[in-house]
Amino acid sequence: MKNECNKKLVTFVKKETVLCIAGLLAVVSMFIIHPSADYFGYIDYRVLALLFCFMAVVAGFRSVGLFEWLIKKMLCYVKNARQLELVLVLGCFFASMWITNDVALLTFVPFAVAVLQAAGLTENLIFVIVMQTIAANLGSMCTPIGNPQNLYLYSLSGSPVTAFLKLMFPVTAVSLGLLLVTSLCIPKREIKVQAERVVPEQGAAGRAISDRKAADRGLSDRKMSGEEVSDKEEMVRENAKDEKVRLCGYLTLFFLCILTVLHVLDYRMLLAIVIGVLFVLDRQLFTKPDYMLLITFVAFFILVGNIKNIDGFSAFLRTHVGGHELAASIFASQIISNVPAAVLLSGFTENINALILGTNIGGLGTLIASMASLISYKQYALTPQSEKGKYMLVFTGWNVVFLVILWIVAAVFY
Repeated sequence: MKNECNKKLVTFVKKETVLCIAGLLAVVSMFIIHPSADYFGYIDYRVLALLFCFMAVVAGFRSVGLFEWLIKKMLCYVKNARQLELVLVLGCFFASMWITNDVALLTFVPFAVAVLQAAGLTENLIFVIVMQTIAANLGSMCTPIGNPQNLYLYSLSGSPVTAFLKLMFPVTAVSLGLLLVTSLCIPKREIKVQAERVVPEQGAAGRAISDRKAADRGLSDRKMSGEEVSDKEEMVRENAKDEKVRLCGYLTLFFLCILTVLHVLDYRMLLAIVIGVLFVLDRQLFTKPDYMLLITFVAFFILVGNIKNIDGFSAFLRTHVGGHELAASIFASQIISNVPAAVLLSGFTENINALILGTNIGGLGTLIASMASLISYKQYALTPQSEKGKYMLVFTGWNVVFLVILWIVAAVFY
C-alpha cells in the first residue's frame, strides 16, 4: 500500500513538476509573508476564468470531432509529400492561434503519425513532428488567446487587441516564412493519401453535416417510394441534429470568449454562461480543462505577490529584470517554461510587451521551454520503433535555429 502511494506520488511529481515547484515556493514564501486577506488580491480571477472557459469550449470542439473533420477536408487536396508536410505543419501554425498550441499538437500530431505511416513516409516522421511543435508554439504567439502566457500578459497590459497584433506581426510573419523555407527539406514525391483510412471517424462535427444530409436523402427517398421509415433511421437523423446543435453551441461560446478577451463582455458573465451551457449540452466537459494548470497559476500568483512584499528581494529582481526583459524571459523560459516565466517576471517590470515577445520566442529551445513541446515528444515516444535520441537532436537543432533568428528579429524590430 505504501509503495503504491509512493509510486503515485512520484508519477504526479513527474507529470506536474512545474506545479510542484511553484507550490513549494509559494508555501515557503508564506513563512516570510504570512497568509492574510491580501492574498486574494494577488490572484487574477479574470485570467483564470478565461483559461477555464477556453479549455472547456475547445474540449467541446474536440468532443464533436470538429478538428478531425477539418483535417480530413484538408487531406483531400494533398498530392505530394511536400504538400502533406505543409498541411500538417501549417495546420498546427494557424490552428494554434485559436485553439492554443497544446490542443493543436494533441490534434495534429496523432494524425501526422497515421498519415505518414499510411503514405510510407515514416522517414520524415521526426522532422514533421518537430516542425509541427515549432509551428504550434510560433503560431500561438500571434493572438492573445493562442497560449496561456499571452492571455495572462495581454490581460495584464490592458492594451487594445490591435496593439497586440501589431506587436506580434513581424515575428509571426518571419516565423511563417521560416516554416515555408524548411518545407523545402521534403522532396516533392508523389503520394496518394486516403483520408478515410487515416481519419476513419469524422466525429460529431462531420456526422452532423454528412449524416444529416444522408439521413434526409434516405428518408425523402423512402417516403416518396411509400416505404416505412425505421426507428433506427429516425434515431440517426435525430442524433445528427442534436450533434449539430452542440457544435453551434460551442461556436457561440467561443465567440463569447473572444468578446470577453476584447473586454466587451464581463468575465463573470462569461463564466456563468459557459457553466450553464455545458451543464445542458455535455457535463463530461467539466472534467476536460487542465485544472493543474489553473492551480499552477494560483501558486505563482501567490509567490509573486509575496516576493513583491519582500523589499530587498523585490528590488534586486526589478534591477536585474528591468531593461533586460527580452533576454531574461527567454532564459527563464528555458529553465522553468514560458508560462511560469511570464507570471514570475511580470511582477518586476512594466515592460509587458518585451515579456510577451520573450516568453513566446523563449518557447523555442529546450524541451521544457514550452510545455506544448512535451506533448508532441510524448506522443512520438509512443510510436513503434521511436528513436528518442535522434528526435532530441533534431528537435534541439531546429529549435536553436529558430530561436536565434527570431531573437535577432526581435532585437532589430523592437
